Amino acid sequence: MQEMSVFDIIGPDMIGPSSSHTAGALRIALLAGRMVTDKIVRAEFTLYGSFAETYQGHGTDKALVAGILGFHTDDIRIKNSFDYARESGLLFEFILNRTEKDVHPNTVDIKLYTQDNEVTLVRGVSIGGGNCKIEKINGIEVSLTGNYNTILIRQKDTYGVVAYITKVLSEYRINIAFMRLYRENKGEIAYTIIEADQPIPKIIADKLKELPNIETVNIISI
Repeated sequence: MQEMSVFDIIGPDMIGPSSSHTAGALRIALLAGRMVTDKIVRAEFTLYGSFAETYQGHGTDKALVAGILGFHTDDIRIKNSFDYARESGLLFEFILNRTEKDVHPNTVDIKLYTQDNEVTLVRGVSIGGGNCKIEKINGIEVSLTGNYNTILIRQKDTYGVVAYITKVLSEYRINIAFMRLYRENKGEIAYTIIEADQPIPKIIADKLKELPNIETVNIISI
């Protein structure tokens, strides 16, 4: 039997009518935005299932934009997130996919474009109680909840990279709660996701990026 916390029952501290359609959607976008280091200039949101049917009435659209802007679930600016986005130069678009049924009903694909024309594609699912799970990053299946301080590493799938990552974390006395490695094909791009019990200092990202086979490092703090 899966255990439930009191927060799964009463929901998060939030602005908006729905923990799944508002708070959960915002958390997906917040995590997606933190995976991008450069300035985001455009966001495309493809909505599935109940997200596609009720996104305006439940404020899913405003929550998603707010998450990209870095707002949290209890931020009173959520209801005016469209205005804040326009002021910051962020373009956004909502695409409704009502034909694909083999997905969780609260699913969104977020495609982010930076000012340097880099593109990041993230699929997230709102799983209830304001919680979410990132299921794909750039087409690679992953599992990321954002419930822990997290290091997201994009790397070349080659010998010695994982050993170097664990060595650096050991040097800085980071206690690993979970560590997962994902790859699409052998020898190509891979992602290492590390969830830790304590805050992760920025210097760790700088240290990890000293290895040429590590392309990007993002620290996601809770």
